[in-house]
Amino acid sequence: MSHTSDWPLPIGSLRYIIPQRLIKLLEKHPLTRELYPISFGHYQRAKGHSMDRGQHKDELLIYCTEGEAEVVTGQQTLKIVAGDLLYLPAGEAHRYATPDHNPWTIHWVHYSGPLASYFRQYLGFSGLNRRISLGRQPRLLVDFNGLLSVQDCGFQEQPLIHASNRLRQLLTALPLSHKRPQIKQQAELNLPLLQEQMRNHLGSRLDLDSLAATAGLSRYHFITRYKKLTGETPIQHYLHMKIERACYLLDTGESSISSIAEQLGYEDSYYFSRLFKKVMGVSPGNYRRVNRY
Repeated sequence: MSHTSDWPLPIGSLRYIIPQRLIKLLEKHPLTRELYPISFGHYQRAKGHSMDRGQHKDELLIYCTEGEAEVVTGQQTLKIVAGDLLYLPAGEAHRYATPDHNPWTIHWVHYSGPLASYFRQYLGFSGLNRRISLGRQPRLLVDFNGLLSVQDCGFQEQPLIHASNRLRQLLTALPLSHKRPQIKQQAELNLPLLQEQMRNHLGSRLDLDSLAATAGLSRYHFITRYKKLTGETPIQHYLHMKIERACYLLDTGESSISSIAEQLGYEDSYYFSRLFKKVMGVSPGNYRRVNRY
């Protein structure tokens, strides 16, 4: 098993490492032996996070939703930014680090099994390709959070078998999210600054004019350039941030739907519920019920 980072977790972050005795069980069980997780987690604004692996025995998939990091493998150096999916295959030494001024937020999973090499091709990581730009994918976050839902199972067999099949679901759905090839960021559009402005207004309403003013562009040019870089309009991105926050509030608290809507700047809870369902595919109430089993 590859060494997992022992970076100290800040509030809002999770790390789940499956004990060796259960990994051996997953390696042999007929429902999991073809593909199974080793460890997985979520790091929120991971300031100071770095790793240097000279030996890497399993597959590692990292989805970055905020910030940036530099990744060095034996043959290339990559800058990972929000919306990037990073793949580091077994056997490839690597190191990565995130800068203090713009730390990344990531979901990650180490996994193994005979099907892992097939999934590498299925996901589109052929040759030296180690990065795919997906943009914001709320449903992918739901799949990652599905893995994390086993964290309180007490290391029992059945929840971990379920997690193994959640992993397969996550990997098989990923190609459906692939967007156009990554485009280099234009210097005049400061995505980290704009996204920080969005985060600071999750509890209120932020209009397009305010964002365009921050970018120093007309509404038309701002929308065009933002969508070219991220695959979605700024207001779509802002909405997805709000829905991600709503998912967190539904997962971690007992607030009513109307209270959560109000916390996110929506006076009409029915309108909020329609927006939530449009993004997530289920209503807020059904999302809460499905994810609390």
